[in-house]
Amino acid sequence: MIALTPPFRLAMAADAAPLADLVNFAGEGLPLYLWTGMATDGQDPWDIGRARQAAKAREGQIVVADFGQGAVASLTGYVIGAEPTEITDDFPSLLRPLQELENQALNSWYVNVLASYPDCRGQGLGSRLLDLAEDIARAEGLQRMSVIVASDNTGARRLYERKGYAERATAPCVKEAWDTSTEFWVLLIKALN
Repeated sequence: MIALTPPFRLAMAADAAPLADLVNFAGEGLPLYLWTGMATDGQDPWDIGRARQAAKAREGQIVVADFGQGAVASLTGYVIGAEPTEITDDFPSLLRPLQELENQALNSWYVNVLASYPDCRGQGLGSRLLDLAEDIARAEGLQRMSVIVASDNTGARRLYERKGYAERATAPCVKEAWDTSTEFWVLLIKALN
């Protein structure tokens, strides 16, 4: 991991609650839908989301912005390697188009989650976190970035395009019972200099 300076730091397990919020913001409700499907009788889906984020934080996978009152924005990403992930017949249909797009972004650093609380938007945190993501990618020896956005998330798409990302491919959104207006997923790629 690269060196981080305030307000940025690695997330801790104690950040699990805001991280679950931020993941759900970024995913436009898809994470909560998935957590609900994982919940057993009487289990709060948010508990699943918080536990998953706490585990990722313990593994050092999340960078947050914290101005002294806790995480208000976050970045989660990972390396997509040289080999595509096999999509078998039992691969969840809801996630299949996302994996198909990821398979077109081999050898890239994938921005999985980039989000801030609504009252912290417009302060440049997203742009600064994307700069950190590029630093992480370069430290990993990668020469390109990737992200998948919902076709109707115009704000996120504008941010990525301002940062040099360009559309590479689209895939139809499989909705199942997830309540969304998203029609397509859009893969954006940026070459690093």
